[in-house]
Amino acid sequence: MKLVRIAVLVAVGAAVVALAGVGRPESAGGAEQPPGGITVIGTGTVKTVPDEATFSLGVQSEGSTARAALAANSEQMRRLIAAVKAAGVAKEDIQTQDVSISPTYDDGTRVSGYSARNSVSVRIRDLAKAGAVLDAATNAGANEVYGPMLDRSDREDLQAKALRSAVADARSKAEALADAADVQLGQVTAISEGFEGGPQPYWSATLARADASAPIEPGKQDVQASVTVTFAIS
Repeated sequence: MKLVRIAVLVAVGAAVVALAGVGRPESAGGAEQPPGGITVIGTGTVKTVPDEATFSLGVQSEGSTARAALAANSEQMRRLIAAVKAAGVAKEDIQTQDVSISPTYDDGTRVSGYSARNSVSVRIRDLAKAGAVLDAATNAGANEVYGPMLDRSDREDLQAKALRSAVADARSKAEALADAADVQLGQVTAISEGFEGGPQPYWSATLARADASAPIEPGKQDVQASVTVTFAIS
């Protein structure tokens, strides 16, 4: 009877082992290898000339009390905003950046008054008008001018062009690698976009007074894109 039980257990064990191998690649005589591929990083650059600029225009005012400083500052800022609008800047291109009030000290310990500051971001869509806008702003009381940050109005279209160039660059690199490795390049199996650089700021100096003919040279700007692409090989 004991021998019969042992035989039954051996038979059951053999069946479990046989079933465990069903559907496993190695049971057919070898492990299945994961698919290979070539992964490369492609870059694309489009050179362009900026056609618009953004400036930060601010007003700083003093007063014996916080209320007086803020009231004087607000009045100056209203004049500044009206002036840049009159110079051709649209309302939607003017945005408040910062409003602050802080005490001033005469000897480091005693409060002698208050300083209020207000600044707005102004987007000038016609670069040729930048000098006139700055002149209007400073005549209206702006005593802080930072900029410009130069950009393109059609940046999205240029970015798409740079992405297409990046994909073409990635394919060219992959083809060179495939040729060197003596393999055939297949279809794209994965692709992702890399980091994109935005418009480059040039916050260079604080101008107490801007000249009416302040020249703004646009120079050239690069719109860049990068992609990581994986190609199948055979």
